[in-house]
Amino acid sequence: MVGQDGFCVFPPDAAVARWAAAAKLAAITVLGDGGARRHGGTWFVGVDALPNAPDGSIGGVPLAGAWQAHVKAPPNWHRAQLSVVFPGYPQQDPGESEAAHRFRRDRDAAHVDGLLPEGPQKRRHLREPHGFILGLPLDAVRASPLVVWRGSHDIMRTAFHAAFAGIPPAQWGHVDVTEVYQDARRKVFATCDRVEVVAEPGQAVLLDRHILHGVAPWPQDVLGEMRMVAYFRPQISIEDWL
Repeated sequence: MVGQDGFCVFPPDAAVARWAAAAKLAAITVLGDGGARRHGGTWFVGVDALPNAPDGSIGGVPLAGAWQAHVKAPPNWHRAQLSVVFPGYPQQDPGESEAAHRFRRDRDAAHVDGLLPEGPQKRRHLREPHGFILGLPLDAVRASPLVVWRGSHDIMRTAFHAAFAGIPPAQWGHVDVTEVYQDARRKVFATCDRVEVVAEPGQAVLLDRHILHGVAPWPQDVLGEMRMVAYFRPQISIEDWL
C-alpha cells in the first residue's frame, strides 16, 4: 500500500475514529500522570505509554481500520507510543549539542526507526527491527506534523543491503552503520521531496519501516495546546528487516 512513496494516508474511517477517541481519553490521563518530556518540555516521548490491550484495543474499542489489509499484524500489539508535541518545539535540552539541536530544528530530526544511537559518540546500530510504522492521530491539530521524505525508503534500504551484505543476520546488530546511514540520509535530503503529512482522527498513516521521517518544528505563529499521535511499531525478526 505504501508503494513507491513509502507512506500512505488512509481516508477517514469510522473504526479508526472510534479507537482514536478512546485513545485520546486515555492519553489525557497519561499526560496528567506526568512523565518525561524532552527538548525544553516541548515533547512528551511517551514510549509504551498508552494502556492498550495485547489485541490493540483500548477502553474496549477494537484496533481496526482499512489499514489492516496492508500489514501483517503481530500476535500481540505492544503498548503504543503517545507522542505529544507542544508549542515551541523544539527547545534545546541541557547537554544537547548545538549540532544536534540544529539538526532537530532544521532537518526535523530525520531518522529511520530502529537504528539506535549508542555510546558517547552516538554510533548507530540496528537494535529494533520494526515491521512497519502505524500512526493514528488523536486530535485535529495540524501544527508540527509528521514529516517524511518521499521515496527515501528505497535509498535507505539499498544502503542497508550493502552494509549488511555477506554478514549473518544474527550479527547485524554488531555492525556500526553510522557512516552508511549518514551518507544515505544526505542523498535523501538532496534527491527526495520533503512532505508534511497532515492527518486527523479517523485517518491512519502507514509508513514503510525504512523511510526517513521526523517531526516539523511548531510554527511560532500557530496557537494551540498540543498535538497528539499514537504510534505502533511492531518488531519483527531481524532477518526479515531487509
